Amino acid sequence: MVTTLLLFAGSFVFACVAVDQASAQGFPSKPIRIVVGFAPAGPADVMARLIGQRLTAILGQSVIIDNRPGASGTIGARAVAESEADGHTLLLGNTSTLIIAPLMYRNVNYDPVKSFAPAALLGTTANLLIVHPALPARSVAELIALARARPGKLNYASPGIGTPPHLIGEVLKQRTGIDVAHVPYKGGGAAIQATIAGETQYSFESPASSLPLVEAGSVRALAVTDLARIAPLPDVPTMSEAGMPDFVFVSFTGVVAPAGTPAAVANRLNSAINESLQSPELAPTLAKLGVETKISSPDAFAAFLAAEREKWTAVAKAAALRVE
Repeated sequence: MVTTLLLFAGSFVFACVAVDQASAQGFPSKPIRIVVGFAPAGPADVMARLIGQRLTAILGQSVIIDNRPGASGTIGARAVAESEADGHTLLLGNTSTLIIAPLMYRNVNYDPVKSFAPAALLGTTANLLIVHPALPARSVAELIALARARPGKLNYASPGIGTPPHLIGEVLKQRTGIDVAHVPYKGGGAAIQATIAGETQYSFESPASSLPLVEAGSVRALAVTDLARIAPLPDVPTMSEAGMPDFVFVSFTGVVAPAGTPAAVANRLNSAINESLQSPELAPTLAKLGVETKISSPDAFAAFLAAEREKWTAVAKAAALRVE
């Protein structure tokens, strides 16, 4: 009896492996759709399109970018969680959709751990604290002093409630005691335009969207939220150097598939994405955008997500943020 059960179990495992391998051999069999939970022109959209171009060449199938903005990226994430688990529908996940938003919203209708199969970590980016060029603040200390002198008069923009820039802005308020208002927009593009136009006085933005504007003088960069300065802006200090110790917050971007996606398909995606990240066509572009690329396996990406979840959970609790 025991022998029979062992033989059955062995046959079942072998059959599962065979099905998994067969799925990978036929993958991809149609165009791949990468869902981005944010509006076009934002950092997530820029990253998706850059990766999509390289994946098209590597995998031999068209890669379609599907923007589904709203609710801090959770609308797009939910759509992918409910999609067929065959590797042809993917989520360009980030700190907001996979970590922060599920901490803040009670009903995102997906589980950030159980609903997805990690495929590949793309990279991490620092956030730049930028201000409107007419604002009389040329350092973090001057910005804080100005906010204290004008309580309730300054606003800061973010791509939406529950996004990293929103949460980082709240941490700055908490640590300094300044009285400023948060103004959420639908996506990074709209948020940064608000700061350019003077609708808001400052914001925390990704290098992908803000570097060209800093270079053009449309906004002024005061600090970077990483452990070290970034290569494109060597003269811009870190928040720690600017007088805010341990103010280190980086955002990540990665690709996940619906839960249940065959491991062999996830590994195929992982291999293609890692090849894309190291390509001479893409690597220099990402570096100029301030993205620190990461080469990792699906398991390593899963471990990274677990560590980020622990960190941001502590931040959310400290900032006492919760959206019903």
